[in-house]
Amino acid sequence: MKLAVIRIKGQVGLRKDIIETLNRLRIRRKYACIVLENPTGVELGMIKKVRDFTAFGEISEDMNKKLNEKRKSKIKNFFRLHPPRKGIDSKKHFGVNKGVLGDNGKDINKLLERML
Repeated sequence: MKLAVIRIKGQVGLRKDIIETLNRLRIRRKYACIVLENPTGVELGMIKKVRDFTAFGEISEDMNKKLNEKRKSKIKNFFRLHPPRKGIDSKKHFGVNKGVLGDNGKDINKLLERML
């Protein structure tokens, strides 16, 4: 299982423990992305802690190949992405679960496609 984590929110107004967790995940800037292959329990705990500031989900093999072709950097599995084309409708709808933040499941591939 490969898990993609994209930082959606910026730095302003975040608590120090959230900033530290994002730094440990290597997503220090807005619209940065990491791909975790077989994430450990510790990494899953960190993702759970920052779920209100990131979008994450299971990435397909095709999308992983596209990311590696277009955005490969020297640091392993770290990517800088563009803001999504046509924007983000809403980051979060409280109670309705239509926002982009949190667990997107397979829909993370659609978001990544718009950000390449």
